[in-house]
Amino acid sequence: MTEEHDQDTTDQENNTEKSTEETINSEASVEELQKSLEEANDKHIRLYADFENFKKISAKNKEELLKYANTDLMSEVLTVIDHLELALQHSTDKESSDSLAEGVKLTLKELITALEKHGLTKIDALGKPFDPAIHHAMSQIETEDAEENTVVKEFRKGYMLKERVLRAPLVGVAKKQSQPEDRTVSTEENNNN
Repeated sequence: MTEEHDQDTTDQENNTEKSTEETINSEASVEELQKSLEEANDKHIRLYADFENFKKISAKNKEELLKYANTDLMSEVLTVIDHLELALQHSTDKESSDSLAEGVKLTLKELITALEKHGLTKIDALGKPFDPAIHHAMSQIETEDAEENTVVKEFRKGYMLKERVLRAPLVGVAKKQSQPEDRTVSTEENNNN
């Protein structure tokens, strides 16, 4: 009987060990499942946040696209404005073309008003500091009448469409006149050599 009792005790110990192992294994499985669930939940939250950001960016891009959809049209119409302004300049030289000049003025005014309703504005360049983001420098003009790097001549008008430069004005930028003393010094150096 002691043998049976020893056997029962051994079986009980084995069963207890198996039970303990199963409990540990099932606890480990539960922990792994919880960890996996947390990772999946974290991925879901990140994916949702990314999707929300994508929706915001898409909405902003759509708004920008709609806001500047007429850019090509506006650029082409600016050439018409240039030609009308040139016609006005040439027609003012002759007295017989007063009615033509008046008609062109009215047409130009009406065209500019229509374009301004859609966000077109003229860039005032003369007398302003040169800004390469807005102006396109065509030349430097020596002058004492204006500060250096100031726009002193406008070759072609520039325009903005809402907050963007549609066409940069072509400008001449002031620079200081050369000092005659520099020329005298270089002439003296040449004579000494």
